Amino acid sequence: MVSREAGRSAVAAAAYLSCSRMLNEYDGVQHDYTRKQGLVWQQVFLPVAAPAEWQDREILWNAVEENEKTKDSRLAREFVVALPIELSKAQWERLLSDFVSDTFVSDGMCADVAIHDPYPPGHNPHAHILLTVRPLDEKGKWQYKTEKEYLCVKDGEERGFTAAEFKQAQDDGWEKQYQYKVGKKKVYMTPSAAQTQGYERVSKYPKSTKYGRQNPISERWNSEGQLIFWRKVWADVTNLHLEQAERAERIDHRSHAERGLEEQPTIHEGVIARALEKKGIVSDRCELNRQIKADNALLRELKAQMKKMAQAVKNSLPAIAEAMETLRANMIVFRYQLRHISRGKYKLSQYLDAAKPTLAEYLALVQKIKTAAKERKTMLTEKKEIPFWNASKHKELSAKIAKLTEDIEDLKSEKAVLLNQLDCADDSGIAAIKKDITAAEASLSKLEQQEEKYSSELETALSEYADLKEQSTDFDPAELYAQRMALRSEKSASASNRIHSAYGEKYDPLLMFDSQRDIAKLLQEDAENRVYQQEMEQRKRQEQKEKPRHGDLER
Repeated sequence: MVSREAGRSAVAAAAYLSCSRMLNEYDGVQHDYTRKQGLVWQQVFLPVAAPAEWQDREILWNAVEENEKTKDSRLAREFVVALPIELSKAQWERLLSDFVSDTFVSDGMCADVAIHDPYPPGHNPHAHILLTVRPLDEKGKWQYKTEKEYLCVKDGEERGFTAAEFKQAQDDGWEKQYQYKVGKKKVYMTPSAAQTQGYERVSKYPKSTKYGRQNPISERWNSEGQLIFWRKVWADVTNLHLEQAERAERIDHRSHAERGLEEQPTIHEGVIARALEKKGIVSDRCELNRQIKADNALLRELKAQMKKMAQAVKNSLPAIAEAMETLRANMIVFRYQLRHISRGKYKLSQYLDAAKPTLAEYLALVQKIKTAAKERKTMLTEKKEIPFWNASKHKELSAKIAKLTEDIEDLKSEKAVLLNQLDCADDSGIAAIKKDITAAEASLSKLEQQEEKYSSELETALSEYADLKEQSTDFDPAELYAQRMALRSEKSASASNRIHSAYGEKYDPLLMFDSQRDIAKLLQEDAENRVYQQEMEQRKRQEQKEKPRHGDLER
């Protein structure tokens, strides 16, 4: 949503998407994006009832700004859609025209659309779709988003009515409720009830619902179900155009979980994270995406390997040895990933454990300073109104004001310490800290999902390993062990290479060593080695007993 509460304006958003210069008449600010590169195509789409002059986007969005009166008004709704690189510029235009006309304009919205294909072209083509949030009536006038709803009473029953509805309801005996002073309390009641008891009205505003009654069209547009519907329509229209272009690629609006996919989806990186990466600074978002991509690639490779291996096992000793060592190598990979994830979780948790309480303490201090400053202001006003001859009262208030001033300065000093702990130069840096905390919490949640997934994969591998071990009971354990030892070095090296290839510079040999040790412990390999050594010694002794002595041979 483009809203004033977030410090945005519809005119600025329109100037950005059209790479143009536009004046916002609401606040007098000129928004100039003429130096922005990558604009490919732009168009304004209007419903039939809309005024023709709104084809000029500056007039359209200034009309929106003029109609919204409050400082926290929601001005527009913005979609940013990724465009398939398999389609041409002309095909993008047809795709967007179909989608916008059939989905938004036909439903009564004005739409401002632009395609951006920034440098290098074809790398990230996308479209900005800016939509009006108020419905239009048949005369092209804005309808209300919400309408005040008065809570009226009749025979003990309370019901909500809009101003237009109340005219009829009033004739039927419904009355508005106002606040009246009853003793020390303020109570809502009807004027007729208050008049009989002689109560004094303390407010001219009638009782009403908190948010009013929403326009049913706006209510539908703002619903979560409508958003899901719009996402599905985008997927359907895009797939239709890909099919018409004889392309095999398809998109899906559903999440990985809804589609039954085990791979973890990546997160949106955004311009700021990309800009940091270009400067050689590692962005947490980009780093998390790299890890997700690496994990997904490894998972696909391991699953394909396991599928191939399952088809190859035919109860033969070499096949079972191969399968067990392949599983063991895969378990090392899973364990490495779990350790890597655990390390990332630890760093994020450390940051959150330090930042969140400090931020909470800072916010509490800010509130204390505001409260104390307000109290001081009230006292200063009161002091000005005290007659000069009332010296004692004057002195008393002066002492209180001085004490409050000292308290405020102490609180400000404490606040400065907390800002320093948060690595902020001043209060303006707190917004960035809040964003960092939100991003860190999202990343931590993502890592926890990955941890759960790889723990499950490791459990599955352990179960399959146990099944193979059960199958191997019919074979000579010493011979199976020998064949496995012959394969182990190659399989372990393969696991290390796969991880090294996936993680690149982030590969940690010590983490790999710990992962191998963990799996050896998990599979109780020390006990297996001892059993094997005992078996080999016993066989050696047996062979020596059965070996004929030199004298026996001569006889």
